[in-house]
Amino acid sequence: MRHADHWREKLDQDAALPKAFRLSRSRIMYIESKSDGLEGEAVVGRVYFSKSGKTLYYKGLRFQSLKGAGFKANYFDVETGDFYWISGPRKDQNDRLYGGNRGVLVDDDVRDEYLALIR
Repeated sequence: MRHADHWREKLDQDAALPKAFRLSRSRIMYIESKSDGLEGEAVVGRVYFSKSGKTLYYKGLRFQSLKGAGFKANYFDVETGDFYWISGPRKDQNDRLYGGNRGVLVDDDVRDEYLALIR
């Protein structure tokens, strides 16, 4: 399965999160795939943090930090090993590494909160 197909499949999932995931341990984040190049598919969505804060969860994906060892990426998908850039969304919407927000999707469930955040 191509990486882009895997990404779309995960985004389409309405993954039911375990009760351990609490809104208080979540945040709206910018998530960009780096596995297909410098500018990959990107989304703004709600990311949940593990109790220790070392693992991030988003719609069936589980990420762990590269602890500064990544090139143009700061997290990797535990299941596939694919690299991602995950950060808080910027008020100026230039979330991509080289600026801009072309092609960045915003999840419907966070759209209103995201718009309030960037205004």
